[in-house]
Amino acid sequence: MTNPFLSLAGSVPPNFMKGFLSIMVAAVVLGVLLDIIHKGSARYFFENWRRSKEKGRKDVPVASIAVQTAVVDVLASGEFCNQRRRIAHLLTMYGFVIYLVTTAMMVFGDHPAGLVPTLWFIGGLMVLLGGYWFWFFIRVDVAAEGHTPFRIVRADLFILSLLASVTLGLLWAWTGGGMGALFRLYILATAILFGSVYWSKFAHMFFKPAAAFEKRLSKANGTAENLPLQTRDDPEQQKRHSMELLQNAPMDMGLGIKREAPRHY
Repeated sequence: MTNPFLSLAGSVPPNFMKGFLSIMVAAVVLGVLLDIIHKGSARYFFENWRRSKEKGRKDVPVASIAVQTAVVDVLASGEFCNQRRRIAHLLTMYGFVIYLVTTAMMVFGDHPAGLVPTLWFIGGLMVLLGGYWFWFFIRVDVAAEGHTPFRIVRADLFILSLLASVTLGLLWAWTGGGMGALFRLYILATAILFGSVYWSKFAHMFFKPAAAFEKRLSKANGTAENLPLQTRDDPEQQKRHSMELLQNAPMDMGLGIKREAPRHY
């Protein structure tokens, strides 16, 4: 119920945490911009959008598609078919947002006790629940390929630094705060999390909404990125098959591989 950052009074300069958070924000902006320049992501999306508009067969309600993208793809993470991964992702995402917002409120605002510190703990616990669940039980190389959960590759930089930062932050606050070893490790892990945007998967969270919007737009105007829009339940598609079995086949035919978890390593 109390603001753990107040325990630093007298141990660090008054504006230390404010300056640190400002540097972290700048590091994220710089890392995303460098990632955009290196990968050419913005140029790709704008050029793809322009080609889609030129080849579009009909006008589309852009505002409506933007709302659908925000609600379904961003707020509800609708791109995940696996419900366990979707729930873990939503816990981590919303927990991270709550954790970041309340951190800024406690550092820059006057919130010595009450709801904001409580939300900070709740947001952090949501991150840990979703993050550790994903790391130990849902990762494809662990769940489907039989690798140990302690196997680490460069793509794991974001999730590991996130879990380290939040875990150390909550432990530091739970043990009373102050300027000790836990606080120094917390600052180090947080600096790695936000300072490694260029090398980690942090930046992709800014690209995913743009990619989801462009995908919905291309489907709505008929271009569909040059992919077929018809599915096997479409009568015209069923007639294309020369085999009578495939013309009248049920829609779930061929999905036997999805009836059990891929744990046959």
